[in-house]
Amino acid sequence: AEGELVQYHYGLKDLVTILFYIFIAITLHAVVQEYALDKINRRLHLSKVKHSKFNESGQLVAFHFTSVMWCLYVVVTEGYISNPRSLWENYPHVYLPFQVKFFYLCQLAYWLHALPELYFQKVRKEEIPRQLRCITLYLVHIAGAYLLNLTRLGLILLLLQYLAEFFFHMARLVYFTDENNEKLFNVWAVVFVVTRLFTLTLYILVIGFGLPRVESQALDPERGNFFSFLFNNILFRMSVLLLVCLFQASVMWRFIHFQLRRWREYWNEQSSRKRATAPSTKQQTKPLKRDSGYHENGVVKAENGTSPRTKKLKSP
Repeated sequence: AEGELVQYHYGLKDLVTILFYIFIAITLHAVVQEYALDKINRRLHLSKVKHSKFNESGQLVAFHFTSVMWCLYVVVTEGYISNPRSLWENYPHVYLPFQVKFFYLCQLAYWLHALPELYFQKVRKEEIPRQLRCITLYLVHIAGAYLLNLTRLGLILLLLQYLAEFFFHMARLVYFTDENNEKLFNVWAVVFVVTRLFTLTLYILVIGFGLPRVESQALDPERGNFFSFLFNNILFRMSVLLLVCLFQASVMWRFIHFQLRRWREYWNEQSSRKRATAPSTKQQTKPLKRDSGYHENGVVKAENGTSPRTKKLKSP
């Protein structure tokens, strides 16, 4: 009917939809690689290691930029930013608008397509464990938010995460083209710290104050209520918040350690360059070039001390 709002729920048919968009993601991946990244690689003449990292960052820059714009559009049009209470009000959020459901299905399809791309892109064996860990973490968190009806909170967290990742991979691309240009890494450092603070604040707001106030506090898996009864217990709620704070603190500690090491290497490099270009204080004296023999009172004498005699010319 006119004016009727149609909403959706998850089910087994989502697997078929995700499979279809996996093939779409593989096709788009190949297009970006062939028509953009390969052409830039031919001009830069990068080494094999940098070539692999350049391709990885190039693909993720395109994905993260698209995801940030798309996710920002969804959270603004759905009113999740203008009304933060909507993140926990009327939990569980079982029924989803079309654009929210479609966004989550496309996100799952992209990160699942990244698994066969490890073979297609011929990723080095040393890089496979790191990329597998990253793909697994994204899949677990996105699928968890989708299946446990925490889609609204998941959208905001993905927006913050993708924003920081976009600046990081953009800084890597700029660094590969010009190794002296590291300004974007400083921008990424600021964005990373800000997004971590917003993430921690959001966790405290939703877990500490939002979910405990939900009206339906009983466990009801059929209605999709998995968490609200747990967060009614103050001991469980404080334990979860403590784990979240410890995890964010460990992330920040690794980040600070990385930045300190990077700045230390930068200043060591700058000081070594200054020492190399500084003029030497000791003036090197050039040895005088002597003729055969030596000078004494303005007269050139031979090595045995006798004066050289002029040779008399005989008349013909």
